[in-house]
Amino acid sequence: MAQFTYESVKYFSVRFPAEYQYVAHVEINRPDKMNAFFEAMWIEMGQLFDQLSQDPSVRAIVLSGAGDKAFTTGLDVTAASEGLLSDESNNGPLDPARKAVHFRRHIASFQDCITAVERCEKPVIVAMHGFSLGLAVDLSTAADVRVCARDTRFAVKEVDIGLAADIGTLSRLPKAVGNFGWVKEVALTARIFGAEEALRVGLVSSVYESKAAAVQGALAMGKLIASKSPVAVQGTKEILNYSRDHSVQDGLRYTAVWNSAALQTKDISAALLSGLKKRTPTFEKL
Repeated sequence: MAQFTYESVKYFSVRFPAEYQYVAHVEINRPDKMNAFFEAMWIEMGQLFDQLSQDPSVRAIVLSGAGDKAFTTGLDVTAASEGLLSDESNNGPLDPARKAVHFRRHIASFQDCITAVERCEKPVIVAMHGFSLGLAVDLSTAADVRVCARDTRFAVKEVDIGLAADIGTLSRLPKAVGNFGWVKEVALTARIFGAEEALRVGLVSSVYESKAAAVQGALAMGKLIASKSPVAVQGTKEILNYSRDHSVQDGLRYTAVWNSAALQTKDISAALLSGLKKRTPTFEKL
């Protein structure tokens, strides 16, 4: 198998802007299809975020979509209708139990590619614009911070194509916004909602006037995060994600175990001395 490199990525562009040190800018790069996903794309995305997670030169990641029309319109239904969701796939020679095993493995693989964003050790900031439908919600709720342009149109669209959302939205969106009734409404109706409603319920933390402003705002946030101790940032993301899914007592115990190692870092003294001497601290790669 060929070694995965940033240069080998086909469906995403990966940039490392010089003015945003330690920040990677990943752009979904299929604008002619409104950045709709098909299988090769989500497999590549999982590989990409696993690579970024391990890259010591990356401390924060911004994810956006190419083109003016869409962050992503979600699943490429034309490609899906010719593949896993085709009549041939559903009417093959396997009996229902065996077909179910095949489907389960396929769904689990797809889920893992989206979870790669959440699993990534580096904070991921999503900057959305235009149509942000279906898979866009799965993907963005796996990220750490979400911002959007004022023209963004969101929807949990899966019921409109005969599916229950199965790649993360139904598990992550209720925890992202903390309003279960609202989540049920948008998931059951597949209605479109806008940036101001997304801000009101907490799906996004900021709304910008344009796509360009949203991306620049996300990059600036990434630069600020990247200026902090990578030991502290990685630990903060890890502990927050763990605590979201566990009790307070479990979270405290996990924090104590994690910090029993992390507190031994030299980053603490570097940060404290920089504060006392009023200079910008620098931290070694992690």
